[in-house]
Formats: sequence, C-alpha cells, structure tokens
Amino acid sequence: MTLPDEMLSIDTPENVAFGYSVAGIGSRFLAALVDTTIIVILQIIVIMISLFTARQFEMIDTLGSWLTAILGLVSFLLFWGYYIFFEMIWNGQSPGKRWAGLRVIRVDGTPVTLAESIIRNLVRIVDFLPFGYGLGIVTMFVNDKARRLGDMAAGSMVVHDGGEISIQSLASRTHLVMPVDLPGLRPGLALERLQPQDIQMMEDFLSRRLEIANTARLSQQILKHMYTRMGAEMPEDLSRPDGQLYALLNALRNPSHNETGETL
Repeated sequence: MTLPDEMLSIDTPENVAFGYSVAGIGSRFLAALVDTTIIVILQIIVIMISLFTARQFEMIDTLGSWLTAILGLVSFLLFWGYYIFFEMIWNGQSPGKRWAGLRVIRVDGTPVTLAESIIRNLVRIVDFLPFGYGLGIVTMFVNDKARRLGDMAAGSMVVHDGGEISIQSLASRTHLVMPVDLPGLRPGLALERLQPQDIQMMEDFLSRRLEIANTARLSQQILKHMYTRMGAEMPEDLSRPDGQLYALLNALRNPSHNETGETL
C-alpha cells in the first residue's frame, strides 16, 4: 500500500537523481472532483445549447433519438478529450491537477506525451468501474506508486508539482548566496538549453551541499549533466565543480555577463 505523498527518486542516464513526491489518493481525489465538476458543467451547457437550437428550428420531434445519440457522443468526447487537451497544453496538468498542485509525468521523470495521455485517459473508463473510480482506487492502493490502470498502461504517474521556474524568478530567490570568488565559465555555452528542472536541481543542491556527505562526487555528476544538456564536453581539469555550478546560476541570473564568458 502506498502512503500519501510518498517520496520517489528517479535516476537519469547521467546518474543524477530527481526527487518527486508521489501524489496520494487524497490529493488526486480533490483534483478529480474539480475536473469532474467542470466537465459536468460543460456537458450541461452543451446539452442546453443543443436543445435550445433544436427547439428554435423545431427539430426536436424530427431528430428524436438522433439528437439523444449525438448528445451522448458529445458528452463522451468531452469527458475523454478534456483531460487530453489540458494535459497537452499545460504539460501534464488539467485544471483540477493545477489547482491541487499535481502533474502527470512518465515513470522515467520526463514530460508526458500525447500518446501516453490518450492511453491513460482511454483506460479511465475501466478505472471508473464499477462506479466512482472504484477499480482505479483499489489499484492505487496496491500499487507502490499510487498508479491507476490508466497510468500502468501508459507508463505514467502523478506527482506533486514543484511549480514553474523561470530565469527571471531566480533573481528573487534569497536562500542561495553566491560566493565572491566565482570561477570563469567557458565562452559560448548554450545556457538557453538548460531546463527549469535543471536550474531547480542546481539551486537545491547548492543550498544543501553542506548537509550532503558525497558533495564532491554529486556536484561532479550534476555538472556533467548540465554540460550534456548544453551539448558541450565537460573539461577534465575542473577542480571546483560546485564553483562551476554557482557560476552557471550566476550567468543565468545575469545574462549580460555571459556574453564574454565572464561572471561577476
């Protein structure tokens, strides 16, 4: 049985560990409640518009069962397509998940794709059986990552979202103090290739590095990951990988200082 909000560690090919807080049944229920409420409201709106249009053109008696079938199909498509649409435009989040601070990701920690979103939401119909996500809840209880059948079929899982991070927002962070003697960076590094999760990982590591026993080895691994992300070879003679991480963050906070490969 999976406890709510259990921590999960995912190792990348660069041997860097990403930590995720697995979403428990409680938080996922709240997200599903919000989404279901929105879907029901949308379905009511569609039905009312359809009936009003048919009545205006005096087509209710003519269409009859056809109108019922069409409305049933629209309701199904709305229920099924709602999640896929929002998970694609909001990177794994529906309105309910965004409100609850949750996100769908692949089990390897990468963003969910259209294929996974379609699969997990098609299987949602099975998870809903016999009623009220009965089968899905049972599956989440026995699975070690709180995954329902749709997640298992798609290779996805739901985790707590750490929030969006922008380069501009780094300047407002006060928990990380830059050292005065920052080393220089190699000119021409493609800093724009670094992802928000990479920036978050560097900040988290540097703010806690004094608490970590294997700081030297871990800083080397993280720096190698950053160079790989930027499409560059990491120099073999770096004596201060943690200093290079500080310098990378400083260059991201002060883009104008990176044009010549120098830092503050």
